[in-house]
Amino acid sequence: MRTFLFKRLPSGLLVLALASFLVFLILRLIPGDPATSLAGPDAGPEAVAAVRTRLGLDQPLLTQYVGWLGHLASGDLGPSYAIGGQVADLIGNGLGATVQLTLGALLLVVLIALPLGVAGATTRRRPVAAAAVQAFTTAVLAVPPFVTGVLLVLLFAVTLGLLPAGGHESLLDQPDLAVQYLLLPAVCLALPSAAVLARYLKDGIERALAEDYVRTATALGVSRRRIVWLHALPNALPSAVTVLGLQVGQLIAGAVLVERIFAWPGLGQLIEQGVVRRDYPVVQDLLLLVVAVYVSVQLLTDLVYAWLDPRIRWE
Repeated sequence: MRTFLFKRLPSGLLVLALASFLVFLILRLIPGDPATSLAGPDAGPEAVAAVRTRLGLDQPLLTQYVGWLGHLASGDLGPSYAIGGQVADLIGNGLGATVQLTLGALLLVVLIALPLGVAGATTRRRPVAAAAVQAFTTAVLAVPPFVTGVLLVLLFAVTLGLLPAGGHESLLDQPDLAVQYLLLPAVCLALPSAAVLARYLKDGIERALAEDYVRTATALGVSRRRIVWLHALPNALPSAVTVLGLQVGQLIAGAVLVERIFAWPGLGQLIEQGVVRRDYPVVQDLLLLVVAVYVSVQLLTDLVYAWLDPRIRWE
């Protein structure tokens, strides 16, 4: 397993290096000048030039890029241009809330997708149940998350008054209250990914149930439930784990919109402020952080895949 991990590390490091260069370059290609925005609409050329010099934007792009990587390597993310404060402090303040939301949504993805996938694969002889599973996954995929979020707020917060419409509470301070604040945004974020995972899991179980060993087990009198849960489902898990790893990236990307809908004080709102105010340090550090998390999740997914399927390790 260790050798398998070492073989995957170079590709992950290469992705991080390319991502850092693209993030840095694309932000500089966006029309507009952060120095002009910070200096104010009434500032003269001298004032704008002074701001540009203070921020280091008058240096060559390669110098700026190398300097940024040097600060990252030393753990010094530097100050924010427009939002104010140190970038490390801003990210630290929002990281806990985003991790809480993403992990909660990831847990719901598994809890929703697993029974849906099994039900979709085992209800072919019951057309009504199969059609209900198919209709649910199709509807969840068809409705955008911002519409789902609004509907959840209208139903559970406004009409029924069961859950708060927005806000955040720490799980460490008040767990019971924190779960109430977490439930609606986590469900909104998890539904599309759960539908995708359920469909892949359904297809994997159906392929496993069509194998010869299933016919042999059925002929020997093994119960259908035992075949599904102890034989077909484990064989469908490796491909489902790969899809789940890919969906983590969707959860991180979707958190930007969901946090806005539910007033969740995480990194999504921070990156939105950074983009609007053209705060280079905040945006590029956050984007690179997202890429690093995604690469780490993919490495972890490969390890789980290899653990579930020994043929991958042997190859």
